[in-house]
Amino acid sequence: MGLSAICNFGDGIGWNFRVGHNCIHCSGFTVVSFAFVYFYFAFTRTLKSLHRWQFKIYSLAAGNFRIVRGMKSMTGYGRGECARDGFKITVELGAVNRRQSEISVNLPRELEMLEAQVRDAINAQVARGRVTARIGIHAADGQSSARAHINLPLAKAYATELARLAKSLKISGGVSLDQILRAPGVFQTDEELVETESVWPAVEKALKPALASLVKMREREGAHLAQDLTARIGIMRQSVEKIQKRVPETAENYRRQLLERIKSAGIENIAPDDERLLKEIVLFADRSDISEELTRLRSHFKQFEDCRKSKEPVGRTLDFLAQEMNREINTIGSKANDAVISREVVTLKAELEKFREQAQNVE
Repeated sequence: MGLSAICNFGDGIGWNFRVGHNCIHCSGFTVVSFAFVYFYFAFTRTLKSLHRWQFKIYSLAAGNFRIVRGMKSMTGYGRGECARDGFKITVELGAVNRRQSEISVNLPRELEMLEAQVRDAINAQVARGRVTARIGIHAADGQSSARAHINLPLAKAYATELARLAKSLKISGGVSLDQILRAPGVFQTDEELVETESVWPAVEKALKPALASLVKMREREGAHLAQDLTARIGIMRQSVEKIQKRVPETAENYRRQLLERIKSAGIENIAPDDERLLKEIVLFADRSDISEELTRLRSHFKQFEDCRKSKEPVGRTLDFLAQEMNREINTIGSKANDAVISREVVTLKAELEKFREQAQNVE
């Protein structure tokens, strides 16, 4: 079965599509419409593919989603609010550095039952750092000020029990109104009458933009941290390359210095290929060999590049890499018997310290 198209320029612009033995005539407007629809869906699929390539979305419990966009800082701030049924819910989130994840939730007494849900929502977005959440409820803008309510059944129960207590303790005098009003739960405001289950959707709606703002600020600062950490690694790479180029010269320099010390001691007739001299040089070369340390340092640099491209929290990994790089640099410094290598070791230690300080800010 074949498909062919023939353009007619008779009474109007049109197309004849031949499918097998059948011929279908379409107007020019119909062809243009089909073409527009085709390119629209092709363009939409391209955008979706780019979106999936740029952002990695993780599905969470309770239908939530988490969007991770690379290295993030541990510090940030976010605020959100939601007005509903005459009340306004405000949520403020602040995050600072911590080695572990730590969440502090400050809720009004009437919303204390929502603490677990708030913690779960924050934990879904924050993997490391101390997050302080402050949630408040008050009358919405344009509403009258909070009204007072008396819980009459509770007040009667207090009055009955207080009178019974006074009679049991043989205390003269009746129960006063002031005593009853001071009892917990008798005097209530509109906010205190809010049911926890009914107010959670409003709290969740205010919490989402607060979390989005917090994550966005952490991502923005994390991008700057990634640039600085990359610059530190770049300087350390240069020092490692300088050390690598210097390594072959260290044994020859040691042999020359050893011959000079022998001559200065007044010992003559020492041939350059003397067995004892060669043995000493070989032992020195073995003691000062730093090829393994340089290889491991390069491996750590490569692992940092993997962390920089990762979409998962990498703060703890960077802390570990800093410890391992410090171990290798110290070993190189203890083995090095060369002024140039010692100078580069000082540079490595200085840059590593800056790297370690910045890594402590990464989630």
